[in-house]
Amino acid sequence: MNAPDHNPSNNETTPTSGGGRLANFIDEVVEQDLSSHKHGGKIVTRFPPEPNGYLHIGHAKSICLNFGTALKHHGVCHLRMDDTNPTKEEQHYIDMIQRDVRWLGFDWSEHEYHASDYFDALYDWATKLIEAGRAYVCDLPPEEVSKSRGTLTTPGRESPFRGRTAQENLDLFTRMRNGEFPDGSRTLRAKIDMAAPNLNLRDPVMYRILHAKHPRTGDKWAIYPMYDWAHGQSDWIEGVTHSICTLEFEDHKPLYEWYIDQLQAIGVQPQRAISKAGPYRPRQYEFARLNLTYTVMSKRKLLELVRDKHVHGWDDPRMPTISGMRRRGYPPSAIRGFCDGIGVARRENTLDISRLQFHVREELNKTAPRRMAVLDPLRVVITNYPEGQTDELDAVNNPENPAAGSRKVPFARELFIEREDFMEDPPRKFFRLAPGREVRLRYAYFITCQEVVKDASGGIQQLNCTYDPATRGGDAPDGRKVKATLHWVSAEHALDAEVRLYDHLFTKEDPEDQPEGKTYLDVLNPDSLKVVTHAKTEPSAANTSVGEVLQFERLGYFALDPDSDTAAKKPVFNRTVTLKDTWAKVQAKAGD
Repeated sequence: MNAPDHNPSNNETTPTSGGGRLANFIDEVVEQDLSSHKHGGKIVTRFPPEPNGYLHIGHAKSICLNFGTALKHHGVCHLRMDDTNPTKEEQHYIDMIQRDVRWLGFDWSEHEYHASDYFDALYDWATKLIEAGRAYVCDLPPEEVSKSRGTLTTPGRESPFRGRTAQENLDLFTRMRNGEFPDGSRTLRAKIDMAAPNLNLRDPVMYRILHAKHPRTGDKWAIYPMYDWAHGQSDWIEGVTHSICTLEFEDHKPLYEWYIDQLQAIGVQPQRAISKAGPYRPRQYEFARLNLTYTVMSKRKLLELVRDKHVHGWDDPRMPTISGMRRRGYPPSAIRGFCDGIGVARRENTLDISRLQFHVREELNKTAPRRMAVLDPLRVVITNYPEGQTDELDAVNNPENPAAGSRKVPFARELFIEREDFMEDPPRKFFRLAPGREVRLRYAYFITCQEVVKDASGGIQQLNCTYDPATRGGDAPDGRKVKATLHWVSAEHALDAEVRLYDHLFTKEDPEDQPEGKTYLDVLNPDSLKVVTHAKTEPSAANTSVGEVLQFERLGYFALDPDSDTAAKKPVFNRTVTLKDTWAKVQAKAGD
């Protein structure tokens, strides 16, 4: 099945001649800049996460775009931690960000940086802006600063401290750095225009007092730069040529450019010890963020889910985090294929999550070994099969990949099949096992149900069946046909397993579109996780590595979880995706 087609007018992308990754408006800009030798023939992009949580699928799109653009145009992409808020940032998050980017298949080589690398330079530049009368220390509390900014239709109010002299501001700013004032008591603000149409230009805060230990700089600083002050200057310092970010930063671009304008006007140029890129400034290009159905992308909301134990951690397979997807068994190549395939749009939209699952399923269909497993075991006794005998039957590892070869599957007198594959009184269109009916066992024999054994309460406990030894591994010699093929495992040889069945974390396509008084937490799916504790698998599943994905025939794709007790040989499998392709149905319906 081919991947879904894309509409260039909607995504602002066009297929490349080589297929695969789609060309986009950013590629066009880069190619024009290369042709004109605008940046001395250099292309430098960056992926700049804040290390205050785990990366999610939206970040994956940005990773693929920033690293992919650099790779395609023979440039470099920096990994930079925008670590300006020590109260929310941790070394653990930094480590996980690095792991996730590498797992997705990208490498930044020696180009790993942190905004905290530039704290000394940023402080020095802030003092120069104070000396030039373009920044001042404000004593208004944070809530008053916010109120004084005005609205989109009304201008802001100037701070009563805006007229302080440069000397007074320098003295106060130095004392702020030395830790003489309590948190929140003063800020350093840029002096721009309190009537500017863009609220970001209404004397934005550049520094706040924060007595907090930083993961990298420790207790050195009692003040920390705001994101908008550190972010643009970090790009400038590193010689970034194309600053690619999501649309919510579009209104911040004039502020980034104002800062650089002011610094250049007073003779500041970054010492480009990191990038010898030449005397130019970054140019920002915005694209629409990725939104998926049945998902929230806000890092604050994801943190709330983790903190309040609605999920079992950042890497819970129900989470849209890259770590959660890795644990669930999503291949990195499928995530890259999804991100490349959706294109780069300038308009916000929400994609069906089945589109991502389409890419996962397409990849796993080609790569995942097949195994048999039974989630709800029903015992079957083959009464005419010799007691104590075991056959070794040939089973194909992956019909999509002949090089994967085959394996041996043990067959014995007692088996397990899925309980739902038998009905004592079946409806007309039920073709699986029933009293007196013959079906095929995958890779094995035709069997016929002769007797149903029940317990004292009337529950079905066992099926007594007979088999036809002439049908081993194929059709009946006399040409008779059966309408169903069932998966099974040998009861004697079966491996006990726990299987975790994951569904959408939310019951609504848009969890955040709730009536007044309700939140996304009100539509959490109580059935998003079902745990099967007494599943049975064929014995070869014991050789699975953590993270490896198997296709349990007729059931779906399942990844071995790190929780597995390998010593006790009790594997835990997470369902990655079902075999059912809902995206294909969406596409087929759209074409009707």
